[in-house]
Amino acid sequence: MSLKDRITEDMKAAMRAKDAARLGAIRFLQAAIKQKEVDERIVADDATIVAIVEKLIKQRRDSIAQFEQAGRTDLVEKEKAELALLQGYLPQQASDAEIAAAVDAAIAEAGGGMQAMGKVMAALKARLAGRADMAKVSALVKARLSG
Repeated sequence: MSLKDRITEDMKAAMRAKDAARLGAIRFLQAAIKQKEVDERIVADDATIVAIVEKLIKQRRDSIAQFEQAGRTDLVEKEKAELALLQGYLPQQASDAEIAAAVDAAIAEAGGGMQAMGKVMAALKARLAGRADMAKVSALVKARLSG
């Protein structure tokens, strides 16, 4: 079953269960997918959907940080619930050991030094798309290249 089909089935289940919060989050995701398809005149495949989900997850994390600073715990809880739902659509996350091995391999391919940062991150983005938090990967790469 494709990721798009799974999202549609989850929406139907949320409708049957009358789970308004879950239904709203799934519809928001479907709207983002449809927008991408219309804008680029494509049919979204799993890789495209994973990229959209990652973007929405990043937005949720930013919102949570801002709402916590403002003391809006009601909105923080709503965003955390949506974040958990969106994370369910990402592929199995890579372990720390897998990420470290991928970073080491990419650095070996691109060469050392901070000037290789762009090449290393480009290679890692292709390998770890949807499977790792790229901000953490970037921090690990910087530490390895500078150290």
